[in-house]
Amino acid sequence: MANQKKKKLTPTQQEYQELALRRQPARPMAMNCLRAYVIGGLICVFGEVVQQAFVHWAGMTEKEAGSPTVALLILLSVFLTAIGVYDKLGQWAGAGSAVPVTGFANSMASAAIEHRSEGLVLGSGTNMFKLAGSVIVFGTVAAFLISLIHLIFEYGG
Repeated sequence: MANQKKKKLTPTQQEYQELALRRQPARPMAMNCLRAYVIGGLICVFGEVVQQAFVHWAGMTEKEAGSPTVALLILLSVFLTAIGVYDKLGQWAGAGSAVPVTGFANSMASAAIEHRSEGLVLGSGTNMFKLAGSVIVFGTVAAFLISLIHLIFEYGG
């Protein structure tokens, strides 16, 4: 309960909380970590295979192949979200499916799909940035702070 610290529980509620805790099945933490590690690693390996394919078959450099690789991973994760595969993968793999590019695309696409009945602007357009907006804001702030720290240590000392 999120409000458990703010609200005093009655003795009956306390008994219920204790009973619920005793009855709650143990979570297979080691297996969940292994699944997340394997799936996250496979997504990253797939991205590397795609990038190397662009390098070898499209004649690109490693740096040039980065952008089309990211674009392809985004398109593929949005497609898999649209047909319902990525969500099932996420339920099974947990955090492993939240690898930055594909997980971010999945969160935006699933929010847009979920709210499409509310309209293009007020439904999909607005709701897809509820989760993604915080990621963008905190990512930008973190990047700024890290670059500031780098600048201080690089040129300040």
